[in-house]
Amino acid sequence: MVFLDQLVQNFGVPALLVSFAIALLAGFVKGAVGFALPMILIGGLGSFMSPQIALAGLLLPTLVTNFWQMFRDGFGAAVDELRKYWRYNVVFAVTIVISAQLVVQVPGSLMFVIIGFVVVAFGSIQLAGVRITIAPHRRRKAEVLLAIVSGVIGGMSGVWGPPLIMYLLALNLPKEEQTRALGVTFLLGAIILVIAHLKSGLLNAQTLPFSAMLLLPALSGLFLGRRLHDRLDQQRFRRLTLFVLVIVGLNLLRRGFLG
Repeated sequence: MVFLDQLVQNFGVPALLVSFAIALLAGFVKGAVGFALPMILIGGLGSFMSPQIALAGLLLPTLVTNFWQMFRDGFGAAVDELRKYWRYNVVFAVTIVISAQLVVQVPGSLMFVIIGFVVVAFGSIQLAGVRITIAPHRRRKAEVLLAIVSGVIGGMSGVWGPPLIMYLLALNLPKEEQTRALGVTFLLGAIILVIAHLKSGLLNAQTLPFSAMLLLPALSGLFLGRRLHDRLDQQRFRRLTLFVLVIVGLNLLRRGFLG
């Protein structure tokens, strides 16, 4: 009861109920397509909370859901994906640690613009049916470049998925392998980000309980989304997800430019 009373006092009942619903939706989408939980959370929560609180709120749900995604197919499969993409993950890890320390120094409006631009660009490109391929001799450079971009964005906003997703799509990976690869990098990023923001002070006595509260709806949505993923055509659902992400990204751009 003390835990709940503290949340109500800090955020208010309406804000907590809306946050609960957003986390449920974010978990559902992640369960269905393997990504987008941080983008939906930062977009939804950021529409009525400060970007710093929205970022803090998504940290624990992101950590726990990615742990499940990484190990869903077993420890061996997760290790195989880690070996295949070790270079990306090393560069990504270093970059996200450095950029995470900048989050309290970056204006909220700039953070919204950065996230919104990436989400809108990613969603629009995919909805338009554009397929980007990477030549074998350019794969290493592309891997390092996108890992840096992903780490910088992830450290400042908690959203590091779009560059990685575009990279994996360009490799034309099977659906299950792509989902595991996403889980490996997402979990690594989530662990680093939680540790970094415990150090930066973003996760504190006020924001940590809020992030913990979002675990239940996020996990509930995750398992519901996975059931739908196993039953429905993923491509159609993915297009709907991309459409939603574009709307979220446009809203973030609106907030960034108009305040």
